[in-house]
Amino acid sequence: MTVAPTEQDRSAVQSALDALAAESTDFGTPLPVLDDGQRNQLAALGPLYREWNARINVISRKDIDQFFTRHVLHSLTIARVLRPESGARILDVGTGGGFPGIPLAIVFPEVHFTLCDSIGKKIKVVNAVSQALGLGNVDGTWARAESLTDREPYDFVISRAVTRMPAFLDWVRPLVGVEHRHGLQNGVLYLKGGDLEEELAPVQEPIVSWDLGTLLQDPFFDTKRLLHVALG
Repeated sequence: MTVAPTEQDRSAVQSALDALAAESTDFGTPLPVLDDGQRNQLAALGPLYREWNARINVISRKDIDQFFTRHVLHSLTIARVLRPESGARILDVGTGGGFPGIPLAIVFPEVHFTLCDSIGKKIKVVNAVSQALGLGNVDGTWARAESLTDREPYDFVISRAVTRMPAFLDWVRPLVGVEHRHGLQNGVLYLKGGDLEEELAPVQEPIVSWDLGTLLQDPFFDTKRLLHVALG
């Protein structure tokens, strides 16, 4: 499979990294500095997903033209607030074709990522993309999150709007470990848009919310938020 990125892919990666490098007292800190290899891996996501999407529709047709903004940049906003220690374990629930897990696995190569989804063809894409990029820290798992209770506990669970938050927390509470060794307390990092006041009202755990629109100057992010729910 061809993975050579175009100049447009490289430019899109640079634009995403520039956006995430902005100073914002309301939204974490700039990303760690990425080396050339990591930048190349991010750029290679473009041709990889274009080719796979032609075979298996893992990304909506209207989004593929905005791939780096709506999938890569969106995923990497988590890295504004998360600095996992080496050896951390992160679970991506309902990963689809690999988001937010694969971009974050590129940024944090010393962290182990399990990407799970209940649809087997999507995990096929996850594993193929991970292999093509040489990501040894990604494990694509065809399973529902609720079935992973026999695994070693995870430090964080990440996801993009799989379901309403109360139901999601019921799925993943048993999967999060109680030993906190990161700057951010173990728990859930969840990307979701819209008016969340009613949805979050039943949640008893502490929640921190960041407005993506305050950092990213693109209308796509105007109503989108990153939520942290402390667990464990």
